[in-house]
Amino acid sequence: MAMIGGGPGAFIGPVHRYAAEMDREIELVAGVFSSDAARGQAAAASYRIDSARAYPTLEAMFAAERARPDGIDFVSIVSPNHHHLPAARAALAAGVPVMTDKPLTATLAEAQELAGLVAAAGLPFGVTYTYSGYPLVREARARVAAGALGTVRKIVVEYPQGWLAGEATGKQAQWRVDPARAGLGGCIGDIGVHAFQLAEFISGLKVTELLADLAAVVPGRTLDDDCTVLLRFDNGARGVLLASQIEVGERNGLRIRLYGDKGGLTWRQETPNVLEYNTIDGRSEVIHAGSGQLGPDAVARTRTPAGHPEGYLEAFANLYRDFAALLRGEAAPLLPGVTEGLRGMAFIATAVAASREGAGWVPLRA
Repeated sequence: MAMIGGGPGAFIGPVHRYAAEMDREIELVAGVFSSDAARGQAAAASYRIDSARAYPTLEAMFAAERARPDGIDFVSIVSPNHHHLPAARAALAAGVPVMTDKPLTATLAEAQELAGLVAAAGLPFGVTYTYSGYPLVREARARVAAGALGTVRKIVVEYPQGWLAGEATGKQAQWRVDPARAGLGGCIGDIGVHAFQLAEFISGLKVTELLADLAAVVPGRTLDDDCTVLLRFDNGARGVLLASQIEVGERNGLRIRLYGDKGGLTWRQETPNVLEYNTIDGRSEVIHAGSGQLGPDAVARTRTPAGHPEGYLEAFANLYRDFAALLRGEAAPLLPGVTEGLRGMAFIATAVAASREGAGWVPLRA
């Protein structure tokens, strides 16, 4: 694996590296870690890779790695959003498969261009919607598909954070509130799109319409930092999506609740090893990760016995395990790809435009 981005001070770069290497199917060996050569060399030292394989540009990396008998098999793009399209375009043109962080790109037009490039290249392409890698998220999806809830009627998904409630200081905060680097969405693109993907992933349904109220609450901020979106799904179900980065005291409180005519499911990211299932006749079941209650897909993505917590890094690692399967020519049907990435960008663009225009209910097309 080569990494694009992830230089000194980056949060998500080391996370990708830890996750990718967890199952020993993938090894980080090269990268364009920074546009600054010295910072790129510092990153190479921190990742314990050969300094000669810390490249100054994408062009230099692809040329040098193509000439090596042990050259890279794919790239992982972990840079800010505005760099996703050019990095992916260069990789695909060089015949190199791509794993990219979400959102897919900075704008919907870029996402549409990238989807066309992926289709033309015919190469493996994945998007790290992290939360779809949790074993109990996959268990929830399997139970919904098997009819445990009956007909899904209501989906409530919320993602509260508080770390941007004040002035945006530090590298990670500053690029997320900068339209030139983050793109057209702030909170909606950073975490709201996670909530959107999770709702569609677990339910198996697609959002067809939305009504959005997005706000830049912190004075002087251009991009949204607080979001309320009402949803309508293709089976007639209603939904609510709440995402905020100005809720003081909240950390990473992603939670999803799905209700059908036979039962309901609740999963929380901060207690990811428990899934709650309630039936219309009053019965309740607490489903534990690593237990005998799980179906085959969740079991296949669980590494430890019940009571030994697995979390964020393991969920990330499950996505990289799926991507490794794609590289071997095997099926990985639950790995989010360019289709999910394009839907995510359509959601962001539609919500931003609808909120600015006060448009009421608008269709979501992707």
